[in-house]
Amino acid sequence: MNALFYPFHLCHEHTLQHLLEKYQTVHFRDFMALQLTPMMGTTAYPDRMGDYHPELLKTDRIVQGYSLSGAMTPETMSAVNQDLDDSQWRRLFHTSLLNDGRFQRGLFTNPKDGATKPTETPQDPEWHQFHTGDWQNTPFAVEMLQTLSHRRLHGEEAIHFEYGWALIKTAASLLYTIQLCQKWDLAAATDSFAHYDLLRQTCKRKQLPLENICIKREGY
Repeated sequence: MNALFYPFHLCHEHTLQHLLEKYQTVHFRDFMALQLTPMMGTTAYPDRMGDYHPELLKTDRIVQGYSLSGAMTPETMSAVNQDLDDSQWRRLFHTSLLNDGRFQRGLFTNPKDGATKPTETPQDPEWHQFHTGDWQNTPFAVEMLQTLSHRRLHGEEAIHFEYGWALIKTAASLLYTIQLCQKWDLAAATDSFAHYDLLRQTCKRKQLPLENICIKREGY
């Protein structure tokens, strides 16, 4: 079986080496530019793993070009809301948001950070503001965030939106991972334990048989 790397569109050189030792082909998605509404969403980065490893792309050890950008379908929105209603999934998400620097930076700063060396969590107010309050039990839904996005937000309402948007981006990325793996008969592979646990919880709840592995990052 071949593997799809998730949830980032790039991976560290050492992670790629581990994956190529285990799988004949490693598949990579394009950066996910998710649109919450026609006027609000994330911006795509055009780089791909094959840009850095043209020889692996040429020999089909790397496969790329899976576009996940654009608006969510009603089915995807419903599936995202199911994750957001799952108390165990929410607990895993919140714990990672507070304690996993790489998880935090993937949501709030440079999306390419998925391929960089982890560092200690910086004192960034974008996620440190979530240390107070009962965030993991606060209800969220895609439709709620779509409504909020049409308003100029300040104070607690703006913080509420940022937390909900982080939830939605994470859930959507993992659901697209499931869809790609099922469509192309791929294993799901990551080097992020936070995303590994979240995907495992989604599959457990949905009773989906999906090979899901996590490469342990040691020394990088």
